[in-house]
Amino acid sequence: MVGESSERVRNKVIPFVDSHVQNFITKSPLFFLSTSDQDGKCDVSPRGDEPGFVRVFDSYRLVYPERPGNRRIDSLLNILSDPGVGMLFVIPGLNEVLRINGTARITKDEEFIKRMNWEGKTIGAAVIVEVEECFIHCPRAFHQAGLWDAATWAKSEELPSVNELLQAHLKINGLN
Repeated sequence: MVGESSERVRNKVIPFVDSHVQNFITKSPLFFLSTSDQDGKCDVSPRGDEPGFVRVFDSYRLVYPERPGNRRIDSLLNILSDPGVGMLFVIPGLNEVLRINGTARITKDEEFIKRMNWEGKTIGAAVIVEVEECFIHCPRAFHQAGLWDAATWAKSEELPSVNELLQAHLKINGLN
C-alpha cells in the first residue's frame, strides 16, 4: 500500500541505548508513554519533568519516577497486565523524536529509587524499561504541524476551554 521502506530506514533501529540515545534522553523533559491492557485497550500518557529525569540505568534499561497525578494509574495497571511499552521522547524545538519500545516493570525498591536522585515527590514507585528498540523517528509530523513555530499557534482566546470540556463530560456522565 505504501511501498517498501529504504534500507537506511529498516536499519536505523538498534536494540540498546548508545551514547547518542543517552544524550537525547538527558535533554528531553517530556515523553509519551504508550501502554495497553490485557484486552488490547490502549492508553497514551505524557510524562514530564526536568530534562534527563528518565535515567539510563545501563545500555539496556531506562528508569523513570512515578509522580503523583490524577490517581487513575492507567499506565501502571496496564504494565501489570501487559508489560509492552512504547516511548516517544521530545526535546522542545527539535522536530525529530526518539522512539523506544520495550517491556516495563514496576519497582518499589526504596534504596534503588533513592539512588536515582530524583528531585520532587514520587509515589514510592519507579518504572524500569528493558529496551528492545531505539530509533529516531521521522520529523515530518512535527514539521508539518509547525509544532515549534509560534506563528502557527492559535490565539489564546481561540483555544478550547479545558474547564468547559471537563464540565460538559462530567454532565454527560451525570455529575455537576
